[in-house]
Amino acid sequence: MNPDDSRAKPLIHLRDYRPSAWTLDAIDLVFDLDPLCTEVSARLELLQQDSRGADVLRLDGEGIELLEIRVDGKALGSDEYVLDERGLSLRGLSGRAVVETRSRIQPSTNKALQGLYLSGSLEHGFLLTQCEAEGFRNITWSLDRPDVLARYDVTLRADRARFPVLLAGGNAAGVGVLDDGRHWARFVDPQPRPSYLFALVAGRLECIEDRFTTAQGRSVRLVIWAEADAIGRCQHAMHSLKAAFAWDEQRFARSYQLDDFHIVVTHDFAMGAME
Repeated sequence: MNPDDSRAKPLIHLRDYRPSAWTLDAIDLVFDLDPLCTEVSARLELLQQDSRGADVLRLDGEGIELLEIRVDGKALGSDEYVLDERGLSLRGLSGRAVVETRSRIQPSTNKALQGLYLSGSLEHGFLLTQCEAEGFRNITWSLDRPDVLARYDVTLRADRARFPVLLAGGNAAGVGVLDDGRHWARFVDPQPRPSYLFALVAGRLECIEDRFTTAQGRSVRLVIWAEADAIGRCQHAMHSLKAAFAWDEQRFARSYQLDDFHIVVTHDFAMGAME
């Protein structure tokens, strides 16, 4: 990267670290998924931790088209916030605040493989996310830093024929069919997570399944998803997954807490793997 490029990210040293003045309690997300144009509605419940020097709430966001913003239910005009290439700034907030945004992103043109992007062709590929370490800011405006954790409630809506499989992090909390040929699925994660662990997948995928019984007697559904040309090579991954579950319990006395564990295999992933 050219150091003279005005778009270059500033160099940050460990000594410069400061805890976030704001934290997130919960994030509700609704995705209307489409490879060409995906609409994202986000509701952030924010809590101010430190009022010193925190007169501005800064939300990270890049490559996003803002359609609407509300604070505590009130729609804001363009003179009530500052939008730039790297984020959204709001003044005059204190204590608690609910920030709602409606925005638009374009997964098919996202060649950085950060945020939400298309794996494969426009006609047959599937949508997925890669948010490590700062990719969530390419999906919606938020506090995109690993020391800010939140509980995620995610609803996905998409064309039922084009995207028959809808997945996100957390426990499945409902599915349904819409009148316009689309369907929806909701996922709720009871544990606070950093934004870099946010995950979303939608598309035509095949799967293999198994189950693992935890030390507490809970039966966990294990599912590995892949495109047709790769699903036949995933059985070893399932054996390895079950062995990893058992090792975690034996070594650390830690058992998996959610109902399902999904692995998605893709030909297009920049990080190698994600938790």
